[in-house]
Amino acid sequence: MKRHIVLIGLPGSGKSAVGRLVAEQLRAGFVDIDAIVERREGRPITLIFAEKGEAAFRDMERKEMETALAGEPAVIAPGGGWAAQPGAIDTAKPHALVIYLHTRPETAAQRAAPAGTRPTLMGEDPVERMRLLQKEREPFYRGAHAEVDTDRKSAEQVVNEVVRLAQSSAGW
Repeated sequence: MKRHIVLIGLPGSGKSAVGRLVAEQLRAGFVDIDAIVERREGRPITLIFAEKGEAAFRDMERKEMETALAGEPAVIAPGGGWAAQPGAIDTAKPHALVIYLHTRPETAAQRAAPAGTRPTLMGEDPVERMRLLQKEREPFYRGAHAEVDTDRKSAEQVVNEVVRLAQSSAGW
């Protein structure tokens, strides 16, 4: 791999699950930004949101993305909200193939369980909340280099599509 692959999409779109498998297939590293922030802070993201607020979390997330993008080419899975931060995708694009894992809000809500682990989904009807997140974030997600629909597909099918995109992109 000569460039990073950054997977974006709603919580539950498959960024982490697909990302690990893509990294394995391409013999590359896998970077789960949420996991790094949780390890560094010593607490789950829900607590970081509660104690420090979303802005502080987004700042930590941005810094970890910058570190990951400056490292060896890897498959990177930021949290679902990273791509919706102004300029985030544009900053990543020169260093990475950005792929939007598109999924319906209903599917994403089902996959994003268990409840209580994702701060942007807590306290409300998860499907309705996911619809709102999609509406807010879709314009940003559409800025990706490519899009893979994950609905009604196995993880392996999505992985194969992502790997195909990576291999057919210039510079791979």
